[in-house]
Amino acid sequence: MKERILSLMGFSMQRDNLKTEIISGFTTFITMVYILALMPVMFAPLADMGFPVNSLFTATALSAIIGTLFMAFIAKRPFGLAPGLTLNAFFCETVCLSLGYPWQFALTAVLIEGLLFVLLCISNMRQIIFEMVPTPLKYAFAAGIGFFIAMIGFKNSGILAEGTIFNHMETLVTPTSLLFLLGLMLTGIFTALRVKGGLLLGIVIVTIIGLPAGVTTIPHELFSLPPSPEPLFCKFSFDYLLWPDFWVCVMTMLFFDVFDTLGTVVGVMASAGIIRKNGRIPHMRRIMLSDALATMTGACLGCSTVTTYVESATGFAEGGRTGVSSFVIALCFVASLFFAPLFLAIPAAATSPVMVVAGFYLFGVVRHIHLTKYLEAMPAFLSILLMPVTGSISDGILAGLLAYIILHYLTEAMKYFKKKKLNHINS
Repeated sequence: MKERILSLMGFSMQRDNLKTEIISGFTTFITMVYILALMPVMFAPLADMGFPVNSLFTATALSAIIGTLFMAFIAKRPFGLAPGLTLNAFFCETVCLSLGYPWQFALTAVLIEGLLFVLLCISNMRQIIFEMVPTPLKYAFAAGIGFFIAMIGFKNSGILAEGTIFNHMETLVTPTSLLFLLGLMLTGIFTALRVKGGLLLGIVIVTIIGLPAGVTTIPHELFSLPPSPEPLFCKFSFDYLLWPDFWVCVMTMLFFDVFDTLGTVVGVMASAGIIRKNGRIPHMRRIMLSDALATMTGACLGCSTVTTYVESATGFAEGGRTGVSSFVIALCFVASLFFAPLFLAIPAAATSPVMVVAGFYLFGVVRHIHLTKYLEAMPAFLSILLMPVTGSISDGILAGLLAYIILHYLTEAMKYFKKKKLNHINS
């Protein structure tokens, strides 16, 4: 019975290790649990518009649970899903605060975007979009995401400011920064020595050391009942379906969702060596479909677009390869509904080093890019550079694709005219 259940998540007793998958899932969860605390903070400005912020904690956890279960049983891959930060900002700051539309407008746009994403996944368009990405750029996405996730780790530690600029030197001697550097050293040693569960072990050690340093705070309570999600459940308004601005919002969300998911999945899978010689990735359709279904479910629960988290790279770095890891992530989010104070007490100084090491794993695929083939290498470099600089995976993908197309077109055009000129001279 146990073997049969595990096989539903792509696990093989002959090929995979159950302990590794469990550690992988827990590690990924620890690096992405911050979203439970961050979501109510990001949406707090919408309270004046009648948005039930207190219910958002529960809605976020539930959307992460259901979305990650889709990934576990449909795609059978170790990715964690939750509401995405980029689209959270677009939902709150752009659609609601800047444009002045009610939050029901934005929530309906998320639902429609998810539906369109599902249609993309079950049609040939998904395959066309994926195959239009050249293989060198797929590896570039992985390397760029490596820098991107490492940058997040440094920002969370307080060493980097928001503008991707180093803070003053005194930030290096704060308790948080020192613990981060200690954690980075320990995690690096564990990785070099190939210690099983080394990333998780680093998190545990730094969290414990952080207690006397005052970085890890002891929660006042370990157990708490989650608020009801009912005030957010299916609060849609379809009166806006004929508005042009509504469809602009839908298509913007769809673009970010598709390319963020594509970049994250391709990057992480490439770093794990799960990419074929023809550039294809096994179960890609199922992965994208899981993400799309998660978006629709999240909208029904009252969340912004649910997406595949780049922090899943930490689980891959621990050796997770099947849906069992995703199942563990979902179980951890279930526990977080009732033990949120405990999980939220884990400091950023403990999780940030893991993100930096995961970034190193992702960056390693740059070796597959032929740097002497400039028409491939230059767009790849541009994509790698712009992901951390702009703070957007989608921007890096778009820049790389545009550069690749333009360079190849102009090069072929110049070759054509050069050949034509030579023929004219010879004649």
